[in-house]
Amino acid sequence: MVPVTLTEQNFEAEVMKNDLPVLVDFWAEWCGPCRLTGPIVDELATEYSGKMKAGKVNVDENQNLAVKYNVMSIPTILVFKKGEVVKSLIGFMPKENFKKEIDLIIQ
Repeated sequence: MVPVTLTEQNFEAEVMKNDLPVLVDFWAEWCGPCRLTGPIVDELATEYSGKMKAGKVNVDENQNLAVKYNVMSIPTILVFKKGEVVKSLIGFMPKENFKKEIDLIIQ
C-alpha cells in the first residue's frame, strides 16, 4: 500500500471523510529531513494497511493546506481521526517512534 498523494482537491474526501485514521505527511522536495521521513511513511502505509490510511501533502504545491493546518516546519505529520487532528509530530524521528504514536491512536 502506498500513501495517497493529497491535494487541496482530494483532501476532504481522502482525509476528512475517511472512516480510518489518516496519517498525513506534510513535506517538500527540497527538505532533507522530509526525504528521510518519506520512506518511513511508505513503510507505515503498508504495515498499517486496513487499520490506517497514509497520505502525503507537498506543501509547495498545496500551500493552502499547509496554512490551514498551521504547518510551520516540515516534515510535519498530522494524524486525523474522524476529520479531527488527534496527533501532531514535527521533524524527523525513527520509525519506532511513529509506530508507538500510531499504536496509541488505532487501538
